[in-house]
Amino acid sequence: MKPIELQIADLTPQLRRYARVLMRGDVLQADDLVQDCIERGLQRSGLWQRGTNLRAWLFTIMHNLYVNQVRWHANGPSFVALDETEADDHNRADTDVVVNDIQQALNELPCDQREILLFVSIEGMKYQDVAKILDIPEGTVMSRLARGRKQLRARLAGEKIQTLRRIK
Repeated sequence: MKPIELQIADLTPQLRRYARVLMRGDVLQADDLVQDCIERGLQRSGLWQRGTNLRAWLFTIMHNLYVNQVRWHANGPSFVALDETEADDHNRADTDVVVNDIQQALNELPCDQREILLFVSIEGMKYQDVAKILDIPEGTVMSRLARGRKQLRARLAGEKIQTLRRIK
């Protein structure tokens, strides 16, 4: 069996994809989150039980880091990202538009739906594993996935989505 360091290194691309979903496409923040996750995973590698799912363990660490980060920044300053302009490349224009549309539609989804779409649709994880990572019931995973897919299809079709406001 490979040492845990090599196993974690093999999972880095999957961690990056999940981090980009959590950070709504912000590559720099996503890379910071991945680095923090790997660092914490390596520091606490003695807590991981051999024979269990290392990927799920690391995704749980990343999810918890993200939740802590959101809580910490809740009362902090908010920053506006500036759009970077790229030179026109007519050969890739259609592809770029489609990718940007999908990324924007994903970013507009609620975080809980975005996470589950990534885990199930992109990472190919089982509902049971996702439920364990996010510490929610398996039925909640299925309903959020269904709502997320429905909203994603509607957004890509150009329909306006009505959302409920949360009143505190």
